[in-house]
Amino acid sequence: MLYSREESTVGLKRSGAILATLTSMATAGSMIAMAAPQAMAKSKGTLVLYSAQGYDAAMAKAFEKATGITVKLDDNSTGPLIAKAEAEASHPLWDVIWFDGAVSMQAMDNQGLLLRGFTPNDVNNLNALGRNLVAKDKSYYPTGVTGMGAIGYNPNVVKPSQLPKTWNDLLKPQWKGQVAMNDPAISGPTYPFVAGIMQQMGMKGGENFFTKLKKNGLHVYQTNKVTIGAMLAGRAKLAIVQDSALISDEVSGDPIKIDYLRSGTYSLPSVIAIDKNAPDMANAKLFVEWVLSKQGQKVQINPNNGGGDSYYMPVIKGVKPDKPAERPGVKWVKVNPVHGAKVKNSIEAWFHDHITL
Repeated sequence: MLYSREESTVGLKRSGAILATLTSMATAGSMIAMAAPQAMAKSKGTLVLYSAQGYDAAMAKAFEKATGITVKLDDNSTGPLIAKAEAEASHPLWDVIWFDGAVSMQAMDNQGLLLRGFTPNDVNNLNALGRNLVAKDKSYYPTGVTGMGAIGYNPNVVKPSQLPKTWNDLLKPQWKGQVAMNDPAISGPTYPFVAGIMQQMGMKGGENFFTKLKKNGLHVYQTNKVTIGAMLAGRAKLAIVQDSALISDEVSGDPIKIDYLRSGTYSLPSVIAIDKNAPDMANAKLFVEWVLSKQGQKVQINPNNGGGDSYYMPVIKGVKPDKPAERPGVKWVKVNPVHGAKVKNSIEAWFHDHITL
């Protein structure tokens, strides 16, 4: 997810042969969702993909094999990718951008950077969870969902009967100095958790909760790795992080179990969008449709391709999560991306000034 790749540039125009191929496919109503990749007509061209997903290299390679379209991948963390895309607003070099966090993608949409109104031919592939996460103006689409606000613990230290049932339970004396989380200004997946708390409790109620949590000895670290490491080392008993990171460490053999509070877990969708002035618009649309197909999801959901990022809840009908990533009974809480994007700067500033410092 954090491996830098060489910056890509593209300004290629599609040939009449490519357009004819796409038109033929659309007319037939087949596109990616209806046909196996091996049976697809080979196309040409170049697609520039900005992505912060662990499986993006495998997805790019599989898409190239299926279509004949070259993919130039810029793989980086979410923050630098967004900054680069914003810097290129007047002269975009990218076609598609893909990362975790609808709130951050909504902020890009608010700046007028994204293509709006695009409806993929295979949009009916989305299940109920996925349909609920599509942008209202159709500027971005979910490609999978992880949970933010899951609680990781060491079963050798904490018994299931001792676990908190609500967020306010963390304010009890038994958890004094025993709770750890990431800094939302540094960890992209953490902001939706903080915004979710503010959404459920109200801004003042949320600020009051985090203020009391700090007084109860909250530890704030920069990343999942450090926060989970603190829990495993005994510096805290509970780690509030993205559940896919916990699942990945549990699969690797660490003594970790995951708890989802009854009050709900905040959905953190991976989202994909197209630049409104994409240099290769046709291929960009084709790639989004391929990602939303069962064929694309088969590549994406394989941990051999994406590591921990592949431990997500599918948003495509008929696609099942990898066995360790099954989350039965989880109550998903959607963080309003429009409001979340609007108050992001103010919430992060408040958290930094009152909680992190």
